[in-house]
Amino acid sequence: MSRRPLRFWELGGIHPAPMAEFDLSSTSGRLAAHFDANWRDHAFLRVWWTNAHWISDEMVRTNQPWPFQIRRWAKRGIKTIVNLRGGVNSSFHALERDACAKAGITLENFLVTSRGAPTLEQVRGAKELFERIQYPALMHCKSGADRAGLMSVLYMHFRKGEPIETAVRMLGLRYGHVKQGKTGVIDYYFQQYLKLGKPKGLSLIEWTERDYDPDKLKAEFRSQGWGDVLVDTILRRE
Repeated sequence: MSRRPLRFWELGGIHPAPMAEFDLSSTSGRLAAHFDANWRDHAFLRVWWTNAHWISDEMVRTNQPWPFQIRRWAKRGIKTIVNLRGGVNSSFHALERDACAKAGITLENFLVTSRGAPTLEQVRGAKELFERIQYPALMHCKSGADRAGLMSVLYMHFRKGEPIETAVRMLGLRYGHVKQGKTGVIDYYFQQYLKLGKPKGLSLIEWTERDYDPDKLKAEFRSQGWGDVLVDTILRRE
């Protein structure tokens, strides 16, 4: 059976190439991958801090998991992991892909951004993703705060039927999301729908199809200086 071609979000915007630098079949390659993930991707910070939250009885959101954490999630019944970061040629992705394969977990790659307004293709793609994956499932970005927050809102809306005004609680400070920084463009997208789309009786997808321009919305959004410093300089969010 032939595999369907990967969509842009599954590639993370990066053309797939051999991961010779992180060849996990060799001890040196595996050590190189762990070293790179620890220091370039700050994985050492996520050994104990996982930012893990069950948002329903079938979905958990976290930061980037370590291989040993993936094994633990498999024991808890997780069938699908959704990587929201892309990075298919990275050390963290090589380790994650290997751990998922060994644990019998399906790995899905679905790229979203933390400082860009969601596109129609991403919103439609999220709805399709949540309709077809196996549950229980886990989704993650790097920190589990912003991109995981965006997708959690869409999950609660499309999968669980929550209205957007309720689902936006997924973009809360308890998850590490800071709406005052550039990452607040995600909140602004949903705010504009509630202001301009819902009063017209439009669904989120209908409004996104008809009246929404992601470039215009991003240009209109204004973050606060202290929020930018916190998100970009102190927290150094991806």
